[in-house]
Amino acid sequence: MSAASLPALHASHSGCWLRETRNGGAGVTRPLGKGEAIMAAADTPLLLLNAPLVASRLGYPDLSGLDLLELYAFIHPARFVVPTPKGLAQALGLAEPAGDDAVPALLQAAAEALLATCEDPAWLEREGAWSAVQTLVRLRWPWAGLLAPRIAQPQRAERWLFSRLPEWEDAPERLQPAQVLLEDTAIAARLAALTGSGAEARPAQQDYARTAGAMFAPRRAARQPHIVLAQAGTGTGKTLGYLAPASLWAEQSGGTVWVSTYTKALQRQLRRESRLAFPADRALQAGRSGPPVVVRKGRENYLCLLNLEDALQGGFTGRPAIMAQLVARWAAYSQDGDMIGGDLPGWLGTLFRKRGIAALTDQRGECVYAGCPHFRKCFIERAARASVGAELVIANHALVMINAARAREPAQRPTRIIFDEGHHVFEAADSTFAAALTGAETVELRRWVIGPEGTSRGRRRGLAARLADVASYDADGARAITDAREAASALPGDGWLARILEGAPFGPLEDLLAETRALVHARDESGGQEAGYGLETEAAQLGGAFVEVAGRAQEALEALRQPLMRLGMRLEALIEEGPDWLDGPARARIEGARGAIGWRADLLAGWIGLLARLGGPGDPEFVDWLAVERSEGREWDIGLHRRYLDPMKPFAEAVLAGAHGVMMTSATLCDAADAAAGEWDSAVQRSGAPHLDVAPRLFAAPSPFNYAGQAEVLIVTDVPRGDIPALANAYGRLIEASGGGALGLFTAIRRLRAVYGRIADRLARGGLPLFAQHVDPIDTGTLVDIFRDDPRASLLGTDALRDGVDVPGHSLRLVVMEQVPWPKPSILHRARRLANRGGGQAHDDRIIRARLAQAFGRLIRSAGDRGHFVVLSSAFPSRLLSAFPPGTPVRRVTLDAALQSVAGSVSDAVLTPAPTGEIDETRA
Repeated sequence: MSAASLPALHASHSGCWLRETRNGGAGVTRPLGKGEAIMAAADTPLLLLNAPLVASRLGYPDLSGLDLLELYAFIHPARFVVPTPKGLAQALGLAEPAGDDAVPALLQAAAEALLATCEDPAWLEREGAWSAVQTLVRLRWPWAGLLAPRIAQPQRAERWLFSRLPEWEDAPERLQPAQVLLEDTAIAARLAALTGSGAEARPAQQDYARTAGAMFAPRRAARQPHIVLAQAGTGTGKTLGYLAPASLWAEQSGGTVWVSTYTKALQRQLRRESRLAFPADRALQAGRSGPPVVVRKGRENYLCLLNLEDALQGGFTGRPAIMAQLVARWAAYSQDGDMIGGDLPGWLGTLFRKRGIAALTDQRGECVYAGCPHFRKCFIERAARASVGAELVIANHALVMINAARAREPAQRPTRIIFDEGHHVFEAADSTFAAALTGAETVELRRWVIGPEGTSRGRRRGLAARLADVASYDADGARAITDAREAASALPGDGWLARILEGAPFGPLEDLLAETRALVHARDESGGQEAGYGLETEAAQLGGAFVEVAGRAQEALEALRQPLMRLGMRLEALIEEGPDWLDGPARARIEGARGAIGWRADLLAGWIGLLARLGGPGDPEFVDWLAVERSEGREWDIGLHRRYLDPMKPFAEAVLAGAHGVMMTSATLCDAADAAAGEWDSAVQRSGAPHLDVAPRLFAAPSPFNYAGQAEVLIVTDVPRGDIPALANAYGRLIEASGGGALGLFTAIRRLRAVYGRIADRLARGGLPLFAQHVDPIDTGTLVDIFRDDPRASLLGTDALRDGVDVPGHSLRLVVMEQVPWPKPSILHRARRLANRGGGQAHDDRIIRARLAQAFGRLIRSAGDRGHFVVLSSAFPSRLLSAFPPGTPVRRVTLDAALQSVAGSVSDAVLTPAPTGEIDETRA
């Protein structure tokens, strides 16, 4: 059957269109209503593009058909495509559809082009396709019947995926880097080589690079790293500015530089830009093995080959089994097996509604290391080993902190670290060094120790199964495993939340969680107005009954911690004694188990410390509270929480003390008001340097952009707070005035959904597609790709879009914030506010200015960008205006005036000057 004869359906907010082949053979496209479209889809398989999104547009969640994205993932695994009609057309070299009514014809042409690829001798991803199709036929994948006749059976039997993947090789231990001192002239020369001979001279970038070079000087004393704090405005050229000295130092010293980011978007950008600074041929000449640049992420980001094998051999059924086959196709061609932000299409997981991508990763830390039959081919192990010999390792803040604190080998601990997006280091440290004794966390610990219980399926194995050989050889180790299993039975198990809600908790930990829930609800003062959101209360003034229950829970946790510690010591002794059966793979497996046990023993110690202080005087270093987590009116977790009042104290001990050089850099590293006054106190304090009595080297460079001519801030004064219809009207009219290209930022998901529901159809009828986080069944990274690809599209989102969204050019010309991004008045925030030496209001203002500056930073990303930043808040305090770059025009206007200004700048490509009579607060 020809794909061109298959009926094709396209649905958007502006309507639905169906293309069918009539008796005469000609294809006809016609509009139809949602009901008729649903009936057509139920009658026969239709060509679709992104079935979950089409289902969302139709309001018919059970929609299925021939999804072209699934076909693309099979034909071109590990290749990028924006999952829109325009993106598909560009990827396949087809003409872009002129409008929604032309999309069904494109879907037919795209299907035929993809199927024809299978018969092309030059098809690069042919290997493994025939075998995969045979399996997909048995799984009744809709595309399999069309693919099977077009994929010729190979002359030789195709190798199974797990025999095709390359094995990583053991590398020698990394040598200690040479002590070198970088000369300013050498840094300048390297920067010039990276920017190119025709590049415009940027003195600020040159100064920035020389300052960054200071972190690579030999350390003067133990626990005294060179620390550089560098604030550089957007457009300074930070990336090449720090890669120049970093590549020079790595080349001369033979050492490894770590660059840490907060967002996956910046990691992708760094991977691209680092190729020039760290060429592969130079690394080979220097005698390094492996790639010069390695991206490192947490284990939960990578494909677990053992989980995939289980899925392929019957662990998954139905649609999840089809997904596993497509992931296997991708794994054979993936660069590094990164499933979250790597070369696996971000939209693939959203096409399968049930067991998703996460089920194929190591989410629970259950890796058996060398005990895994695929250990020598493991993507995670390959990345970890490659990073030891790499010149540059690109990682995220949390992983760098964990590696510095828990790395099993000294060679894996980063010693020269550049924290890009440095304004998020405090936030990352706050999460990394936190303790959360919750139902969800304790259930995971129970599963890790005990393994599968009852009728649960899957390859999950408990301690006894993972260390069976140790138990058979070492009696003390066997007793420790048995004791740990018995103690873990006191932890909450499956169904714990239902038992608590029914008033029938089981065991000391569930008793504690039940008491916690009751106390939080008893102290709730919201009056139900915050329904759907979490509740919390201080861990203070607790009654005797609560403290008694907490004591029993503490005893239960200690009863588990003790055998885990004994087991860890037995494993250490085994490694030192080296029995006959302890070969290299077994040693590696036991080393991995020892690290996992140590981590969980530390986790238990944190929980025990949290419970031990209940009923007694508070520890001034910590903030403790009780919480009930809720989402859309449903409770999903209960627990006790502990955070450091200043998380930079453990950060300084874990990361800074062992480092030789550290740089933190960002466009918003220093509070705008402090920077204007030349003060760095808050930035220095949030760097952790004072905890080591180190004076950082400071650098500041403003953005080179002409904000007076490129941007304008409009504070709209006549949109009433809390009026959803007025808010939606403002968003809709502003997007229409700008012709799309708008990024809308919300502080509450509820308001985002309400606004989206009111304006999406209207905008779509005007040719302005609207997408939204928490509404569209598309991951955030793909939403940004769609937004970037279509200048008429707009995107609504929350905090995740305030950082890491890099959309230079015409695709982003308007940023709209629904209100001032006030901090959430949580217990943790209140404690830090009270501890702030500059006063509570000053603490809040710094947070708000940082959020405003980050949001404004999305707007102007290059010298040619133009746009407006709109805040729909009549009560915008003037003291917050310093968040915007100096020279930026700021006006308080009515919505009508804002619309006139936005529309005028779009049509004229010149920002409208402030009309007479309106308040002009241009930043001096």
